[in-house]
Amino acid sequence: MLPRRTQELAMKLNPYLNFDGTCQDAMETYAKILGGEILALMRFDEMPGDQDFPPEMAKKIAHARLKIGESILMASDAQGPYAPMQGTSITLNIPEPEKAEAAYNALLQGGNSLMPLEETFWAHKFGMLTDRFGTRWMVNCEKPGDWS
Repeated sequence: MLPRRTQELAMKLNPYLNFDGTCQDAMETYAKILGGEILALMRFDEMPGDQDFPPEMAKKIAHARLKIGESILMASDAQGPYAPMQGTSITLNIPEPEKAEAAYNALLQGGNSLMPLEETFWAHKFGMLTDRFGTRWMVNCEKPGDWS
């Protein structure tokens, strides 16, 4: 096992989302809303080598990478049966309440609010939603304190 400090420097957690044919639209939407940069958007028929995938997947996204600040969000269109995200949320920690509200409202377009964006004991603003692509989000603008 690596020493603790080495692990902290060498490892990063990167969420990987699956979509039912809407990966490109979702990643472009997230880039626009969150000020991110799409680093990769590869279709199944662009993958190197002799890949075996159903013909209807040819123009679907095999792998996408979106840089948001220092974080990377990855995604693809699911092959085979697709089930929407359950039991997990992507958390956005946004330091400015106005920017947290803007992100929440933009992600909510066409989606469903699970908890309105409001003040809590730990946050100036906190809310939960499922966006129009089926991704669950928590938007958090923490108050100063030892809440994490």
